Amino acid sequence: MFKLPPNVTFESLKMELMQIPQTELLRMAVALALVAIAAYFYYNKKPKGSLNPEKFTDFKLVKKTQLSHNTAKFKFALPKPTSVLGLPVGQHIICRGIDSQGEEVIRPYTPVTLDSHVGYFELVVKMYPKGRMSHHFREMREGDYLPVQGPKGRFIYKPGQARAFGMLAGGSGITPMFQLTRAILENPKDKTNVHLIYANVTLEDILLKEELDAFASKFPNQFKVYYVLNQPPFAWNGGIGFISKEIIQSHCPAPASDIQILRCGPPAMNKAMKAHLDALGYQSEMQFEF
Repeated sequence: MFKLPPNVTFESLKMELMQIPQTELLRMAVALALVAIAAYFYYNKKPKGSLNPEKFTDFKLVKKTQLSHNTAKFKFALPKPTSVLGLPVGQHIICRGIDSQGEEVIRPYTPVTLDSHVGYFELVVKMYPKGRMSHHFREMREGDYLPVQGPKGRFIYKPGQARAFGMLAGGSGITPMFQLTRAILENPKDKTNVHLIYANVTLEDILLKEELDAFASKFPNQFKVYYVLNQPPFAWNGGIGFISKEIIQSHCPAPASDIQILRCGPPAMNKAMKAHLDALGYQSEMQFEF
């Protein structure tokens, strides 16, 4: 609570203010207003992103966590504990590395973190035996630096742009779907429904399964996930084989002007999914391929 100094009353303060010329009072009021405006923008402005779309920026690997025999999570530090990556939801970054022959290679990746995670960003990477960028990530050790450029991509999400999303993901194609799903579900004002169909070879190949199952448990009316495996375990209640037209029809929202179907996976899968979607009546404006 505000208290006046000793021997000062509100009446005496009022009398002193009345003796100050109006022009001086006006200048004081303007100065106070400018201070208030500056303070507002200082405390409410969005932090500047750490990415540069024109050149590569180095980010330090601070933690590498092995998730399976060929998949790991990489945590990179941003310049300050309060820094954000500055990546719009739906976009990706370009990473640069060195392959097994010593040649430079660049590949796109989508972080699984959002700008609400300050001070760091994370990549979940599946490292294929003959993958050129896979070699670089396999060789990375904590303390190493990764050159990154961005943001990149044609898809930028705005809450409410669709009533529902259908997502068709295969293998490491889950990362842009996970990023978008996370952004939707962590925003209490966003009521968009998400229907994810995620295809892999084996149960062990499913990336981020624990997080996806947690989303399904916490948001049962907003998020649904259906797994499809080419080589399922003996007791399996998900899909078997590949994503079919029937699976899409059963687990994705029907064609409509206010829904979108997103797909991300190996080239052969993307081609097959487009054929299925076309056959089911999803118009081109309802589809997007990452």
